[in-house]
Amino acid sequence: MVTSPVPQHLETYWQDGFNLKQNLQDFLNLDTETLETKLKVSCQEMAELGKKDFDWETVTDFYSQQVRELYLFELGAWHLTSHEYIGDTLRLVADYACGTVLDFGGGIGTHAIAAALCPKVEQVTYCDINPINIDFVRYRAQDMGLAEKINFCQEIPENASFDTILCFDVLEHLPEPSQQLLKFHQALKSSGKLIINWYFFKGFNQEYPFHLDDPKIIHTFFETIQSNFLEIFHPYHITTRCYHKKAT
Repeated sequence: MVTSPVPQHLETYWQDGFNLKQNLQDFLNLDTETLETKLKVSCQEMAELGKKDFDWETVTDFYSQQVRELYLFELGAWHLTSHEYIGDTLRLVADYACGTVLDFGGGIGTHAIAAALCPKVEQVTYCDINPINIDFVRYRAQDMGLAEKINFCQEIPENASFDTILCFDVLEHLPEPSQQLLKFHQALKSSGKLIINWYFFKGFNQEYPFHLDDPKIIHTFFETIQSNFLEIFHPYHITTRCYHKKAT
């Protein structure tokens, strides 16, 4: 199988995931054994929490308050076990990210860091409603020497516009993802690029009880994206898609 080339400015991702495991250990003040244990059980614990407490009426509180550090472990485990897949999403970011970048629902910050390392990127805005995620990614940015290149917020700044918008593994967690698409459309500059993915599926065994799977809402989502954006081909075998605005 042919391996895609690694962008030189992102080589540290393929070495240690931008130092992810060490950052988790240091930020949370854990020994190696405890960290490995928490990473191993995090997906199951997150699923159990979702089955017990998740409610679309209180979705903001669930992700901003209830998940706490558990979400760091769950996201960390996903990134560490899906290293090559996420590597391809970073290749896609490297292909198109430029100017001002928004990473919406940025999680543990891997894509925000990758964008900040891209030579054509001037500034990255990392946006996430979870304050623990924000503190962790700020810690990672400082560790990578990127503190001046990444801004942090819990909501998209009013009237802000961006050359590139990233949104990975977020839309399926929103009650009305089509409305978020329209917000992206408004915030994206006319020549900008939107790089997103989604997974509207709760899992074969309800592994993802907090994922949206309502057929009507999903139908509206696809109508909205097809009405407002045109897909750009890329060569990577991933579910992530790249779009630009349709001409008006």
